[in-house]
Amino acid sequence: MKRTRIAALAMAAIMGTAALPLTGSDNTVTAAGSYNYAEALQKAMFFYQVQQSGPLPDWNQVTWRDDSLMNDYILGGWNDAGDHIKFTITNAYSAAMLAWGIIAFPEGIEKAGLTDLYRKNLQFALDYIAKCDLGDEVVYQIGEEGFDHKWWGSAEIYHYKMEQMEGSAERNYFTTKDSNVTGHMAAALAAGAIVFKDADPTLSANYLKHAKNCFDIANKTRDHGTTPASDTMYKSSHFYDELFWSANWLYMATGEQSYLDLCESDFIANLGKEDQSNEMKYTWGMCWDDTQQGGTLLYAINTGKADWIAQFTKHMEYWTTGYGGKKVQYTPDGLAWLFNWGSLRHATTTAFLAAVAVEELYADDAAAAKKYTEFYESQMDYCFGDNDLKMSYVLGMGDTYPKAWHHRTSSGIWDDQWTTLGKDKQHRHILYGALIGGPGQDGSYTDAVGQYQYSEVAIDYNAGFTALLGKMIETYGGKIDPDFPAKQLAEEFAEDQKTPEHVEFYMEASINQQSDSYIEIKAQATNHSAFPTRVAKSLSYRYFFDISELLENGKTIDDVSVKIGYDEYSGNTVASKPIQYKDNIYYVEFTYSDSSVIRPSGQSEHQAELQFRISIPDNDKFWDSTNDWSFQTLEKGNTNVKITPYICMYDSGVLIWGTEPDGTTPEPGQTIPGTDDTTTTTTTPTTPSTATLHGDVNCDGVVKIDDVVLLNRFIAEDKSITITLQGRQNAECTGSAPIDSDDSTAILMYLAKLIDKLPL
Repeated sequence: MKRTRIAALAMAAIMGTAALPLTGSDNTVTAAGSYNYAEALQKAMFFYQVQQSGPLPDWNQVTWRDDSLMNDYILGGWNDAGDHIKFTITNAYSAAMLAWGIIAFPEGIEKAGLTDLYRKNLQFALDYIAKCDLGDEVVYQIGEEGFDHKWWGSAEIYHYKMEQMEGSAERNYFTTKDSNVTGHMAAALAAGAIVFKDADPTLSANYLKHAKNCFDIANKTRDHGTTPASDTMYKSSHFYDELFWSANWLYMATGEQSYLDLCESDFIANLGKEDQSNEMKYTWGMCWDDTQQGGTLLYAINTGKADWIAQFTKHMEYWTTGYGGKKVQYTPDGLAWLFNWGSLRHATTTAFLAAVAVEELYADDAAAAKKYTEFYESQMDYCFGDNDLKMSYVLGMGDTYPKAWHHRTSSGIWDDQWTTLGKDKQHRHILYGALIGGPGQDGSYTDAVGQYQYSEVAIDYNAGFTALLGKMIETYGGKIDPDFPAKQLAEEFAEDQKTPEHVEFYMEASINQQSDSYIEIKAQATNHSAFPTRVAKSLSYRYFFDISELLENGKTIDDVSVKIGYDEYSGNTVASKPIQYKDNIYYVEFTYSDSSVIRPSGQSEHQAELQFRISIPDNDKFWDSTNDWSFQTLEKGNTNVKITPYICMYDSGVLIWGTEPDGTTPEPGQTIPGTDDTTTTTTTPTTPSTATLHGDVNCDGVVKIDDVVLLNRFIAEDKSITITLQGRQNAECTGSAPIDSDDSTAILMYLAKLIDKLPL
């Protein structure tokens, strides 16, 4: 029999090899399969980055995510599913499966050039799990179902809504000594210690320290059901399977026989049995609540015992052709269907176990190896489109995939009403790489947000599927997308500004009243941001008006007064005195002292109404609104509020919506200050308002050394800076694209007067 790579700690040396870079090399391998499994793994990594909570690492590739839930007791970790609760049990289960994937099938991951990114995603979860180990107990949950599940919105603004509804932005956290949770933690951290043993010995040692402590808590406690906050979602059924599972991982991480001895003396006798039988359980499937089959496979590998290989083979038979009169159900089109919640999760997780077993247990059994290989490949390909619906259940893969998955942050909704997302309404963001719940037993699928038994996504749903992709790449190859993930999401939506769902910030207005001495406006400022979802740092808007008629009648701007009538957020809005824009054109600026009142977190918060009057003395009857820039297209009546580009919106003085009287509009990719002093990007599409000045990268009208510095940082892919579209046009100084160091050199030559003009 082939001796396992896993049990032998020589695998850690393989894991220490350098990863292929994501760019700068040809990450192509021979593709013989029907699907691009390397692209699928690349996008699965993206999904786990979408799920990141707390401060995002600098390697996070999701352009529409930002830091979130920064008041949590422990920062970091993965949000569980389409919600924002952090369950330690699913973080640990998912991390253990991902770790097993890179331990079992490193070659495929490395061929795709994804080893480094895979490790980083794994480390993100493991670091959180380690921090949840408090010494004598662990944190098992942060956040609660009550608030979380009755509010639909993005993680980035969760704390605003929670403070509004609950009175505090700090989420509750819960602790336990539960053997089910601590056993899962021990397994994940021990597996992580193997993964990082050579790549980062210090990190590996830290994981192993916490793994041992969590295992000690689990082994001493030997009890479960002590996690009441999570019982409605993740109620434990047993715990000896987690002790068995984690003891095997600790044996592999340490080489200490005592862990296997505990399995033999204590844990095995208490493992699950078939109903009304003393036969050890082989039915059901590997998941967060039942790790017995995963533990059985590890124990068979670690010990090489024939009876344990036979025991695991029963499980494989149950999932393929049947054993002992029992067989998993199959859909008419070939999916091994265990359960209506996450049917694809169960099939792909079992498929992963089958792939490991083919390599580790059945090297000398060609018939078994062939049978189980066909099983795991068929289940994976079912997910990508080998089904009667010809639909990919992996979001963002293939031409046809579900459009209404159950996931709050990616929906981009601003009114907290997920019911407004219909069957055919696409979310504002594509949740690339997520394995959706899956079809019903008859193979049918309901594409609706509310049908979450079909449309839910979750970190544990993706775990076994992601772990198996390394093997699929190893066998069939594939190629990652070198342009993924581009900022195409914001740009695609920015191409169509005609409908509100494609605009992040905008103004609406109507005429309340008007006369020959005043104009009274009803205005609504709107925040539908989603790239990422955010609160403006200092939101304001300007109403532009022309005073030519006043000047003709011997009056001045001092005769104009401004008064706020109705303010939805009373006292929060401040009106400026009239400010000259140009010549006879002036504006009044209305600034929100607390811009967080306008945020995409609910029906009342995503817009703010203000009514104001601009007037001259009543006895002066020569006010003319028809020549005012901001009066254009406005209609009279409260029911006639409409979007207007002539009332301009700003964040910290930077134009983010509308067209000023001289034609100035926001530039594509215009950077604006964010609430945390970082920069975000508005996607309002416009044509640059200035002519090309080659060399003027920062668009300040002058070519100087600052432009060289900015361009060099851009070329070096410094994520902290952004160059506008106009700036990129200005940066092309050699007469040809793309922008590179030759352009930077050309600007330097121009500044040193070695050349007379740009471009070269």
